[in-house]
Amino acid sequence: MKSVSEKVKKRLYRPNTTITIIILLILLCISMVVAVSIGPITIPFQQTIYIFLDKLQIKTSGTFADQNAIVITEIRLPRVIVAGLVGCSLAVSGVTMQGLFRNPLVEPGFIGISSGAAFGAVLAIFFGLASIHQAILPILAFLGALFAMAIILTVWKVSNSRSVAMLLLLGIGINAFFSSMTNVLIASSSTEQELRGALLWLQGGLEGTTWEHVKIVAPIIIIGSVVISLFGRSLNLMLLGDEQAQSSGVNLKFVRNTMLTIVALITGAAVAVSGIISFVGLVVPHMLRLVIGADHRLLLPASMITGAIFLILTDLISRMILQPVTLQIGVVSAMIGAPIFILLILRSSRRMQG
Repeated sequence: MKSVSEKVKKRLYRPNTTITIIILLILLCISMVVAVSIGPITIPFQQTIYIFLDKLQIKTSGTFADQNAIVITEIRLPRVIVAGLVGCSLAVSGVTMQGLFRNPLVEPGFIGISSGAAFGAVLAIFFGLASIHQAILPILAFLGALFAMAIILTVWKVSNSRSVAMLLLLGIGINAFFSSMTNVLIASSSTEQELRGALLWLQGGLEGTTWEHVKIVAPIIIIGSVVISLFGRSLNLMLLGDEQAQSSGVNLKFVRNTMLTIVALITGAAVAVSGIISFVGLVVPHMLRLVIGADHRLLLPASMITGAIFLILTDLISRMILQPVTLQIGVVSAMIGAPIFILLILRSSRRMQG
């Protein structure tokens, strides 16, 4: 009979990392070009490429209309970049949480981060702070996410429990608490504008995204995601169990606290500018495991890129499917992600029975 470690190691096959990442980066570039080209004003792909090259100070013989350049660089590109950053953050956070808790059904929303961010954002809307400056809402949402994570880690530490199951239960409790507080604020809204703003934000959306939002979240998400990807080997060993990981030289306390803190930072930054978007952290990791395996040394960076692609294309669908009406990206993400996730669960169930 094979040992658990042998079974886990057998699952950790890994295709050529360089080729996989290059293919995903090419797909990311293509998705960005498509997303900024398509809209109420459709811009030829060739012109879009010329505009990108011109902004990169690369001389070409191609020409493009100045108004098309403004549409792409000032309106569509910031939105597409934020969508990519948010998708990257949610996907890599999902992989990390699933590895830490050894549970493929866990995502950042389960431990109160998203609900904490939602509470902070709705506070900004409720007290009219969001109208003072566009950066106030994402800042308060970000602080709300960090506050929720700080409560969870503090209570977990005070309880003297080393069980990750206890941490997950604490997160579910905090999630319910902040969700209820958010509902209280929504029910207390004095104007229709406040109510509509809060509900639209809770559904997830990228309307009004500017370069200011890119500047706020890009450093946090990019640096945090890259740092998380360095823990791939540790996550692989933690799949074998705590004792096996410790005997292999993994500092469990340091790794868990560091990764949970980074997940809180990058998820808080993502939710702060996009609202609550579900299923990215569940669907993307599951899809990738079917293709490239469960080795976190590749799965983490691949999730960063694939999550960006997924949300960029989801945002494109949300803008175009019912044009001129724009659906909330969180709604479209759930519409796409839920059926895919159900199919993946059914497939996994059949494989286990087989």
